[in-house]
Amino acid sequence: MAEPYLGNPKHTIEVLQKYDFAFQKRFGQNFLIDSHVLEKIIAASDIAKEDFVLEIGPGIGTMTQYLAAAAREVVAVEIDKTLIPILKDTLSEFPNVTVINDDILKVDIAKIARECNDGRPVKVVANLPYYITTPIIMGLFENQVPLDTITIMVQKEVADRMKTGPGSKDYGALSLAVQYYARPEIVANVPPNCFMPRPKVGSAVIKLTRYGKPPVSVEDEHLMFSVIRASFNQRRKTLVNGLKNYSGLHFTKEEIESSMKNCGLSMNVRGEALELEDFARLTNELTKFIK
Repeated sequence: MAEPYLGNPKHTIEVLQKYDFAFQKRFGQNFLIDSHVLEKIIAASDIAKEDFVLEIGPGIGTMTQYLAAAAREVVAVEIDKTLIPILKDTLSEFPNVTVINDDILKVDIAKIARECNDGRPVKVVANLPYYITTPIIMGLFENQVPLDTITIMVQKEVADRMKTGPGSKDYGALSLAVQYYARPEIVANVPPNCFMPRPKVGSAVIKLTRYGKPPVSVEDEHLMFSVIRASFNQRRKTLVNGLKNYSGLHFTKEEIESSMKNCGLSMNVRGEALELEDFARLTNELTKFIK
């Protein structure tokens, strides 16, 4: 099979000029042009010859070439139809790649895993547009997609948010959701000059290793995420008021206070002081009030 060649900025520019490609701001396109970073992503993903990889947002196929050289099979989902002929060209020597022109949020990934990987867990690799990072990650976790790892390039601030714990200003619903489903680990910080065009902010590669079983036991997962969202919806408010005022929850103040008391939580505590385990215990207490 051919060797990856697009990690070199010169080759990237040649491809873009050949196709007279114009970057689309609405798709948040920033193409990686640093072979060291690409190699780090491949190494962090632990991709072996028998692996099936789903790539989100292949762009002109830079990382796809590296993935194809390492894995058994790659399916790459690209939303921008103007990139499809470019991908056909840059990936022509990699027979184990299939490109799907679609919006990843509308693709049935579980079906792809069933058809291409016998339903076994897939490895996801992506250089994600900043504006859509959270819905993509949460979609992968919540839709019961069989996952092994997700190795993604995101805005540095978002990577920090996924990894942080209570007490930090970055701590919030995304931190808790990610940490419920997976173990986050920041693999590399990536400066703006590694991309074309240069983004205004720094990026980071974060690896999320899916837990076989979540680290906390909760009776109603859906309710727990509503409780978490309510707790961070108005950060300055106490947890009692956050839960009472949230339209997605229908508990009385007495029920909330009783549940908090049973968890040993102060009535003045704010959501950002609670750990995942606290949210699970509080949810299990609140469940008792659901008729």
